Order: sequence, then structure tokens, then C-alpha cells
Amino acid sequence: MSRVQTLTVAVAGVALLAPSASSAAEPVHIRPSGTEARRVASGPAAGPALPAALPRVAVPHRGRAEPVARDRTREALTPEAAPGGSATPVPATPGTGSPGAAVPGPVASDPAPVDAAAPATPAPAASDPAPAGSEPSAPASPAPVTAADLLAKVSGCVPVSRGRYRKDRGTAATVPVCGTRDAVFWKADMDIDCDGRPSRRCNARTDPYFSSSTAFAQSDGRALSSEKLPYVVVPAPSGIWDYRDHGVRGGSVAAVVYRDRVSYAVVGDTGPTDIIGEASYAAATSLGIDPDPRSGGTPSGVTYIVFKDSRVTPLEDREAAEAQGARLAREFVDSAD
Repeated sequence: MSRVQTLTVAVAGVALLAPSASSAAEPVHIRPSGTEARRVASGPAAGPALPAALPRVAVPHRGRAEPVARDRTREALTPEAAPGGSATPVPATPGTGSPGAAVPGPVASDPAPVDAAAPATPAPAASDPAPAGSEPSAPASPAPVTAADLLAKVSGCVPVSRGRYRKDRGTAATVPVCGTRDAVFWKADMDIDCDGRPSRRCNARTDPYFSSSTAFAQSDGRALSSEKLPYVVVPAPSGIWDYRDHGVRGGSVAAVVYRDRVSYAVVGDTGPTDIIGEASYAAATSLGIDPDPRSGGTPSGVTYIVFKDSRVTPLEDREAAEAQGARLAREFVDSAD
């Protein structure tokens, strides 16, 4: 075999190297270097000619395609300096182009210049939108009326009675009934009224003056329960004063004040025509006063305020009396009178 033929076979053998079976393959063109091509071209015409284009041979890769140079070596990605100083990898383009020619990839642009003198404008804070369909919050309820609020409102007295009442039998008459546009009031002691429907604490054995009836009855016609219902006693009508002439009747709402406590009650019974200052067992209990009908009560310091033209229905509804009393007391304190 001649030297030219030997070289030709060697070149052809290079082009037909078998790929490795380690991974998937991608087709590339492998052509002889320029020196080998010139040596083959200078040989005799009788020798076998090199093919114009070498067969496509699969070249193994791992994970990603890598360009292969014509001299069978893998070309590394060439970093190209970007204008901002960062290097951008630019792969060489395999194929028929000039050896080593590469097509530059996208180049990162410089960030926009920052004007150090310009003040930074903070982004507006995003406010939380109101939930869809939400209703506006209800106004806050007014603070409860205190004992001090009510006592300040009744610090003076414009008498509406024609005379004065005794606190107890045999004592001097010193207590007038006072009035305003919205209420009548008096300041006296508290005796315990245990009359009405008999109960464990209010009956003929516990109270020597017990009466099973009350001037005003509850909705079923029975007498009130002194042990369960807070109520106040007004003097029976007389020449001194007639409660009916001032918008007061059975079931009218009353606020009773003792020290720093306020209790709401109804007008539930009538007493002697010349004595004032009495309330039920339940009313005394709510104010912290001893409710015992024999030895309980207090000799002074109780203020009774009855709101004109008010009424609880049914008369025995204690919760309704408390709710209506709190409302009327607030109106009374806030009024200009």
C-alpha cells in the first residue's frame, strides 16, 4: 500500500470512530484538518477519493449539548466581557462557518444610573381595603349613669308637694317631694316592704306587718313579689301630694341611689299618707342594704327618682325595668333641665 493510500485510510478511520454508549448522542460534522486535506489532495488520482462531506457521527454529551471542534476536541464556552464588566458565556457555533467563529449571545446591559442627589420617593403605603359587604361599625354605647351623675342632677330641690313627709311614725316631717320637668324625687330613709305574694323570706312569720296584697298587681292579676321584684313605695294620695298629678302610676320607672350604687325599679305599692321612704326586699338587696323586714333598712342616705310618664309592661318584668331605667337615667342626666 502506498503512502498516500495509507494516509487516506487513516483519515477515513478517524471520521468513523464509534461513539460511546454512556449517554444519548447528538449529530455533528467532523472534517479533517487543513493539513490532512492538502496531503490527500496532492496524492495520485488513482487512489480512493475522500468524500466531500464526512458522515454525521453521534458525539456523546452529559446533560447539555456542547460544541465539538473540527480537531475532535470539545470547545469550552468562551466568556465575553460585557459592557458592565460581567462575563457572558458565548458558545461557538458548530457547522460550516469559519473555524473558531462564534455568535455572541445576549449581553447584560448596565443598570440605569442612579442620581445620588435626587431624593428617593417612597412608595405609597397600600391601605387595606374594607371587606366587601362590610357594614360600618355601630357607635359605641354611652357609659352607664353613675350614682354621682344622678346625685349631681338632683342636688337642688323645687318642691312639688304642699307639705313634707315623715321618715317614720313619730318623727318630724322634713322630707319634701321635689320635681323637674322629667322626674320627681325625694331623699329619705329606706324601710323594707315585704308585702305581696308570700315567699320564703317575705311572709307573715318573717314580717309582723306583712300584707299579702300590693297596691298594683302584675299582669296575671296576682300581687307583686317583694322578694323578686325591685319596687318603690309612694305615699297614698293626700293633701300633701298626689303622685297621679305628676305622671306617676303603678309601673312607673324609678332610679334608687344609695352611696355609690344605682338600682332601677318600678312603682309597686303605696304606703301611709304621711310617711315616705320605703322599698321592696329585692330593691334593698340590689343596693347592698339589709333587706330584713324586722331589722333591716337604713335610716338615711337614699334618693328616689321617679321618671314622669314612664311605664314598664308587664309591670313584673325586671329586665325591662332595668333597661328602660338605664335609658331614662341617661336622658335625665344629659337634659338641660
